[in-house]
Amino acid sequence: MTVSDSLDSTTVTMCKVAADHADAVDRASRIPAETLASLRDERLLSMLIPTALGGAGRSLSDVAAVCHALGRCCGSSAMIFAMHQIQVACILAHGRDSEWHRSLSRLVCREQLLLGSATSEAGTGGNIHASICCVETTGGTVVLRKEATTISYGTCSDGLLITARRGPDAAPSDQVMLVGLRDDYTLERTSEWDALGMRGTCSEGFRLHVTASADQILPAPFADIASQTMLPVSHLLWSCVWHGIASDAIARARDHLRQQARGGRGPLAAGANRLAKGVGLLRLMQSRLTMALKDYEASCSGSQSLPLGLTADMNNLKTSISELCLEVVQHAFMVCGIGAYKNGTEYSLGRHFRDLMSAPIMINNDRMLESAGNLLLMRKPSLGVF
Repeated sequence: MTVSDSLDSTTVTMCKVAADHADAVDRASRIPAETLASLRDERLLSMLIPTALGGAGRSLSDVAAVCHALGRCCGSSAMIFAMHQIQVACILAHGRDSEWHRSLSRLVCREQLLLGSATSEAGTGGNIHASICCVETTGGTVVLRKEATTISYGTCSDGLLITARRGPDAAPSDQVMLVGLRDDYTLERTSEWDALGMRGTCSEGFRLHVTASADQILPAPFADIASQTMLPVSHLLWSCVWHGIASDAIARARDHLRQQARGGRGPLAAGANRLAKGVGLLRLMQSRLTMALKDYEASCSGSQSLPLGLTADMNNLKTSISELCLEVVQHAFMVCGIGAYKNGTEYSLGRHFRDLMSAPIMINNDRMLESAGNLLLMRKPSLGVF
């Protein structure tokens, strides 16, 4: 892939590293260690944290641009970066009144810590809004044992944001989110990660045992953290990753057509038609993403609670982008033909397609569409152009 000249030098450097190792990461299903080292060297893990806490003080839109750029190089690297920034956003939005969490933000900046999450749990059917495990508090200490079905990049995370019931008598939906640092927990692997795509995220299952201070629990209920920050930021940043992957697929298709044109090899009409359709879809999604980022950032600068309509909009954003990006790669496949189907060519698109196959099932689209439909029944959507 070609790194855009419009990116700043730190992002360009990191993207080149990610691109150089993307195929090797995918083949071996290993952590993109080289990209993570570059992210730390370029101090990009703290770009969302305010300057007052030692970070770069960049906006969510800035983070989204890096997610997109990384997505064009290595989907696994981009997804890890996005997931880390989602955890940082949760801490910043819901730990601002907690000295422990402000100190954690400073530590992330100083040591460029990589944060992951443990929100999935065996026995919940994939519903992150319900927990079986609970925190047990004795004095100022909490203990937690959790059967996490998936912890992405868990073995190389420096800390985890973990969901659990508030206490032994709490309802499954009465959840808290606890931040555990590496010395606070142990991980016992319970499942491997030999997946179709996003192979470098190493999203294995673990038995998690945590002993930490009660101060490490974020002050807000997890229901608020999820609805106001975690889910909308996830949908925005994931969508940028997927759009980046699809953008690189179309760039390869364009290069293929240009090579055909230079060599005078056959008619280009069918391929040009596919290319135009793919670019049109990418432009449509780009406009959608830009507006969604502006709407979310504007909402965050005002009240704490997101408007119901914006919540529904974020759900629709995720489902539509995740499906349209796959359609774009299909167009690119048809342009590049056997060169896209084979591995090891400059037009190979197997990794792109496999990585994007994860998009509709990362929070299952069917479940999300049902939820979005119910929200739309409660609030009439604004469908006018002006």
